[in-house]
Amino acid sequence: MLTKLVIQIPCYNEEATLGATLADLPRQLPGVDEIEWLIIDDGSRDQTIEVAQASGVDHVVRHSQNQGLATTFMTGLHASLEAGADIIVNTDADNQYCADDIPHLIEPILSNQAQIVVGARPIIKNPYFSPIKKTLQRLGSYVVRLASNTNIPDAPSGFRAFSREAALQINVFDNYTYTLETIIQAGQKGIPITSVTVRVNQDLRPSRLVTSTPKYILRSMTTILRIFMLYKPLRFFLMAGSIPFSVGFLLGVRWLIFFFMGTDRTRVPSLILTAILILMGFQLWIFGLIADLMAANRRLLEDIQLTSRKQNYQSK
Repeated sequence: MLTKLVIQIPCYNEEATLGATLADLPRQLPGVDEIEWLIIDDGSRDQTIEVAQASGVDHVVRHSQNQGLATTFMTGLHASLEAGADIIVNTDADNQYCADDIPHLIEPILSNQAQIVVGARPIIKNPYFSPIKKTLQRLGSYVVRLASNTNIPDAPSGFRAFSREAALQINVFDNYTYTLETIIQAGQKGIPITSVTVRVNQDLRPSRLVTSTPKYILRSMTTILRIFMLYKPLRFFLMAGSIPFSVGFLLGVRWLIFFFMGTDRTRVPSLILTAILILMGFQLWIFGLIADLMAANRRLLEDIQLTSRKQNYQSK
């Protein structure tokens, strides 16, 4: 059976770096019968499309206006599936990742060891990363590993490969970035995922995703919490509800101790606070039960979506 690889590159005003990125991409690889390049133009206002066409890109998909990295990534996945891809490699237009590592990146998929492969950069030894960026990368990856039950050392890496089966199952709900969400989703859905060590090139431009460190941290943590709530709602609300319930329970025990000791003070405010905290805990637990029932419907809808996508792309 022939194996087709589509290399997709999300682009937004990338005329200065796209040419160098495309010049390094392969046209032939061991174990792959056909390689095509796909550009997703996210409403660029420069000569990105012209540079892509001059470099021999096979497919160009355009957004009429800028929609963000996550949406552009998903547009690329669907376009790659439409083009008949068996394996999809996503890389950045700024030539950050070493294209010579693509054979290494897709090897676990070709050997059926994984369906998603994330290229792990040498974060600590990377001379192009600042100390703050290195710390954030390591911290963010650690939190993602806890939330996803995976062992991906470089969660924010955009250099990754997807099998056709994995690409059919992936959904991205966040409009900021796809990197953290797809890993957590893979872990919660049981999609086999692994990582391989890859090299990086010198930065050709500053990151557009991390324009502000506090903003990046806040958006990343929000994404992690949202996905954890989506795929593990019962656990999340049980943990959240246990905090006020435990505090309220301890305050109630304290009130009872003083009551049986025969103190003259009624301590009504403590009793009211106890009742409020315990009720809050119970309410959050009930929310968890309701969300868990809704999650069952979500899983059914995802199964229907997967079947629909397979039917839509089966002739490609």
